[in-house]
Amino acid sequence: MSEVRTVADIEAYLHRHIPITRDMGVRLLECSLQGVKLSAPLAPNVNHRATVFGGSVSATLILAAWTWLHFALREAGLHCQIVIQRNTVDYVAPIAGEFTAHCDGLTAAPWERFLRTLRRHGKARLELHARLQWHGKVVAKFSGDYVAVILK
Repeated sequence: MSEVRTVADIEAYLHRHIPITRDMGVRLLECSLQGVKLSAPLAPNVNHRATVFGGSVSATLILAAWTWLHFALREAGLHCQIVIQRNTVDYVAPIAGEFTAHCDGLTAAPWERFLRTLRRHGKARLELHARLQWHGKVVAKFSGDYVAVILK
């Protein structure tokens, strides 16, 4: 994002404001208008089968999309409260090691429509998609509706 922020600054923001990210060992690898990439290790997210717990999968995917939206809105000069309204996760395969979550954000046309609605009504909803990868393979797919409300 064009604000003078580094990946380390944004990661520190996430750890400070969403403490579960620190406990899960989430690391921010990339954050731009093109997308967000997070990683997390197996150890703090492990289940009884020595694979990643489904709740950690879901939380990491929700976070990847939320992070993209939060910082894209800031880039647009908007400070908003963002909540997830609905989400689905398709668990494709078990994950037995460090994994990454990717949210590609929106292309220009739907993003501009969303911003127009948000500026006009003070509130807007959009759907974002993300995917979780392990060893270069997609192991989970996410779709979520987020609502943004401009803070006054």
